[in-house]
Amino acid sequence: MRYFSTQGGHETDLVGAMLSGLAPDGSLYVPEELPHFDSADLPGGTVAEVGATLLAPFFEGCSLAAELESICRDALNFPIPLDVLQSDPGRISVLELFHGPTAAFKDVGARFLAAAMERALPELDPGDSRPLTILVATSGDTGGAVAAAFHRRRGIRVGVLFPRGQVSPRQQHQLTCWGDNVRSFDVEGSFDTCQAMVKAAFTNPDLNVRHRLSAANSINVGRLLPQVVYYAAASLWHQRDHGTAASFIVPAGNLGNALGCIWARAMGLPIRSIILATNANRTIPDYLATGDWQPRPSVATLASAMDVGDPSNMERLRHLVPDFAELRGAVEAYPVEDAAIRQQIAKDFERFGRTWCPHTATGFWVYDHLPAGRRERESWVVVATAHPAKFDNIVEDVIGEAVPVPAELAALLELPAASEPLAGDPAALAQAIDEWI
Repeated sequence: MRYFSTQGGHETDLVGAMLSGLAPDGSLYVPEELPHFDSADLPGGTVAEVGATLLAPFFEGCSLAAELESICRDALNFPIPLDVLQSDPGRISVLELFHGPTAAFKDVGARFLAAAMERALPELDPGDSRPLTILVATSGDTGGAVAAAFHRRRGIRVGVLFPRGQVSPRQQHQLTCWGDNVRSFDVEGSFDTCQAMVKAAFTNPDLNVRHRLSAANSINVGRLLPQVVYYAAASLWHQRDHGTAASFIVPAGNLGNALGCIWARAMGLPIRSIILATNANRTIPDYLATGDWQPRPSVATLASAMDVGDPSNMERLRHLVPDFAELRGAVEAYPVEDAAIRQQIAKDFERFGRTWCPHTATGFWVYDHLPAGRRERESWVVVATAHPAKFDNIVEDVIGEAVPVPAELAALLELPAASEPLAGDPAALAQAIDEWI
């Protein structure tokens, strides 16, 4: 399998695409084609078992092909349950993606990428002793997951950039409690500022001569592939248990999680409708409504990990479905305001006895606002992206009681934390990398 930049100017294999992160022309790598599967040919077992079969074509011809099964086994080793909500069995389920080490769906992609990169590092020039420097911009959850996944891995160091004052206190602690080979930068600006700084670093030829840079955001195709896997697995489980193809409602920010679902359906998995739930950052729903792509500064919301005004993975989605009319028919998107997020958290605590993070609440708001006939015609899976304990400052105020903290998250919150202030300027990041000893 070969990988091409979306602008068509660069070609490599999977290892090359993962280690470079971003293509030299500044665009994103995509596989030359998406393999197609019949669901009958795929195992309906664990996520790791599904991944070993589903991702084999993507690894074909690269040096990691023989390592795929062990990568899946090492990285995808925590529960990802598909839980039927008993109020309406078979009609609505929740896919819980928050049982990893940092209690967010980003653990899946980050752990997979770290396991693959560590195995691929020997392919780099053995005479070059420079570490691989991974830069990651985060709106809340990605940075913590990447830091956890790469912490103390030999030959790799991680720089995490997060927007000052725009992540929850517990998210910030997870971004800043690592030390060792991880540095955390408290950036003056928004997530879009952080993302622009990282992209500028990758396209700075002088900086790339001095350092070996890579990415761990969803701009890295190695982050996306395992996200395809859990949608494939969930759709197979749902079909096995209910005899129908599931429709998915996916909270969306930078569009990487949603793209995993879209790729899975394009590969033949039993997935019907795909609906994106955004927050007040309306770039995606406005584009689907008008056909006019207008990135804009991000707006801070309760669902902070989705505060993205210029979603990077729209580039991959438009590459997959270049015709706008076809794209508009393939995916829907609806914005959810902060007041509605609070109302949904309270409503579902009463209705289901379940507590959602603000991002997951956007998905359930969209479900509740579908036309009644459509809700009844299709079986729905709402994707739960983070544990509500990460947003205790929001959720506990709404439900009026404490949210239990998962053991692994509680352990992280006990660690000392530190970050470094950084101006929202690519030159400031370049200087910090140059001075990193």
